[in-house]
Amino acid sequence: MALFRKTKYATMNARPSAQTDIASKCPSCKTIHFKEDLEKNLYVCSDCGYHFTLTAWQRIGITFDDNSFQELDARLTSLNVLEFPGYDEKLARAQENSGLVEAIITGKGRINGEPAYAGVLAPEFMLGSMGAVVGEKIARLLDKAGSEGVGAIIFSASGGARMQEGIFALFQMAKTSAALSRLNDKGVLYISVLTNPTTGGVSASFAMLGDVNIGEPGALIGFAGPRVIQQTIGQTLPEGFQRSEFLLEHGMLDMVVPRKELKATLARLLRFHQGGGRR
Repeated sequence: MALFRKTKYATMNARPSAQTDIASKCPSCKTIHFKEDLEKNLYVCSDCGYHFTLTAWQRIGITFDDNSFQELDARLTSLNVLEFPGYDEKLARAQENSGLVEAIITGKGRINGEPAYAGVLAPEFMLGSMGAVVGEKIARLLDKAGSEGVGAIIFSASGGARMQEGIFALFQMAKTSAALSRLNDKGVLYISVLTNPTTGGVSASFAMLGDVNIGEPGALIGFAGPRVIQQTIGQTLPEGFQRSEFLLEHGMLDMVVPRKELKATLARLLRFHQGGGRR
């Protein structure tokens, strides 16, 4: 059964911005920032340090060296194999509004000179939900990284598996985990960067399987949301529950890295894995 197809033309060239207004209010401290100032500060609130959500292309832009990122599998798009009511229309709206074909961009580039394969989930496309195309592109990405011995990074920002694709979306949890197992067998580095939010089937599969798991400050990370958990167990949850800092304290992350330091940290990890000082 075909779960996806190649589009005739890729629409990703629009590369939209998540912050299109002249100014944005910080959701945490309510400070108003002009768009130009936010861009200079990598979309981090200069008053309280709140990390605004980035689009996939914004993430790529602040992480990879100029003009080094080359996209892979840009034309893969989902099919409505379950004939889920309204799914075709929802996909079309998501493509039009985001300028993307699907909820992930994959490719290869350089980070401070270090080569890396990367997958960047796009929260602007159906909340970065994982369907057959997302799983397929991640599996292809990891297999390419393994065949070349080049480190792989996935930036997660997702509400979880895509309900409109049902069991086929859930299959991607096993598919991506199996691809990571193949990568591990070849001794190739995998870095998982968990951003706000990383939940559901994404958090329960490739997002938490990194050789190094990195969280952005304040990111919501977990399977079910804290409100669902609190209602289920009937208890008040600890302060900061399911945030990056809480997970770091309880051993589920290796580090929490502010956005301004993330590029240098990733480059250092990639360089260290390759033996360091080879140039």
